[in-house]
Amino acid sequence: MQVGERQLVLSNLDKPLYPSGYTKGEVVRYYTHVAPLLLPHISRRPITMVRFPDGTGGEAFFEKNLPRGAPDWVQTVTLPSSGSRSGRGPGTITYALIEDLPSLVWAANLAALELHVHQWTVGPGPKRLAPDQLVFDLDPGEGASVVECCRVAERLLEVLTADGLTPLPKTSGSKGLQVSCGSVSAGPSGPPPTPRRSPNSSPPRCPTSWSSRWRRTCARAAC
Repeated sequence: MQVGERQLVLSNLDKPLYPSGYTKGEVVRYYTHVAPLLLPHISRRPITMVRFPDGTGGEAFFEKNLPRGAPDWVQTVTLPSSGSRSGRGPGTITYALIEDLPSLVWAANLAALELHVHQWTVGPGPKRLAPDQLVFDLDPGEGASVVECCRVAERLLEVLTADGLTPLPKTSGSKGLQVSCGSVSAGPSGPPPTPRRSPNSSPPRCPTSWSSRWRRTCARAAC
């Protein structure tokens, strides 16, 4: 398949990846359709893929390191890693960078149905630059739903807008929300960007139980 200036070999395009029968070929077509909107948001951000080779009903796995057999034109960045999560100790990770349509279609062909990016970009060196995004990850707990998450998101909108930020919501996972906005921090090793006021400080018009309910059922702020 010719994608821009690159020739890609795609496989199993008729394989269903979703219970509805939505196929890998349709995923490729969707990624191609949304690429002009998607690419600016992931540019220069190391990618962690969540791959579903047998569809969403099968086993999935995270892949941080560049997959074997990746085309040599896929841009990469190698950064130090503490290895704390894997238990392997300090080392490096060579991440893929999805900078253009051919790279995005390559990822879709790997059944990478989730593309996770960091809240910072990389610059020449390579080096990690200062975080430039503030993200609140809202997951409904027991007895709550996405409706409660939306109420928390509305409160975040008030707080963040008052701080001069522009928050944007999006669905996350199967039942949660994320609220993100551009921000700045002191540097790559400094504290993450934070709003000047706490999101769980309630104005008088909100119920007195709002804060505890927010913490217990809906919110997990990941900065």
